[in-house]
Amino acid sequence: MHAVAPLPLATQVIHLCAALLLLLSFAMLAQRRVVNLVNLFAAQGAVLVVCSVVVAWVTGSVELYESAALALALKVIVLPVILHRLIRRLHAQWDTETLVQIPTMQIIGILLVIFAFVLAQPIARFAGEATRGTLGIALAVVFLALLMMIVRRKAIAQVIGFLAMENGLLFAATGATYGMPMVVELGIGLDVLVGVFVLGIFVFQIREQFESLDLHHMEHLRED
Repeated sequence: MHAVAPLPLATQVIHLCAALLLLLSFAMLAQRRVVNLVNLFAAQGAVLVVCSVVVAWVTGSVELYESAALALALKVIVLPVILHRLIRRLHAQWDTETLVQIPTMQIIGILLVIFAFVLAQPIARFAGEATRGTLGIALAVVFLALLMMIVRRKAIAQVIGFLAMENGLLFAATGATYGMPMVVELGIGLDVLVGVFVLGIFVFQIREQFESLDLHHMEHLRED
């Protein structure tokens, strides 16, 4: 019998980053404190920075180092600071009401992970070692973030779910395809930043009109 060759260190680190992203996504599903959601989002950004640096070191791509610096500035520093200030101004530290109970959300999340791996299997079969293990997890992170956007009732939590979904897409681009052109990443980063400002204005408008951040109040507008 031939011994199985160990995976390269860089591939092992990428797989570890993928596992951490998935665990952080499940932790976000279980959180009721919005402040903790922001902290977990920042932790996801830090994991993406590590993944980008490792891939840049393996490929020798200077653009990926720039991408890691952009992710560090935007996802670990700028966006969490903006979201923390928004939470303090709105006094929206808690999101106690969800459309689905947390244990049920966790079960649905596990089913979504299985579905993501099944969906990624035909593509991963023809991919390299790093892509084979990370593409399914990247899709799972996107699906879990989408689930969080659906089941949360507070607008600020849905904003964080949207940002977490973008983390999954960025990880797929970095870990599975070894990055995307820097111009594209700058465009995506600018779109996300502008989107957060627009959603922040939207959240303030909800608070001023309904004195609450619960989006079910928007149904009254449709009834009127």
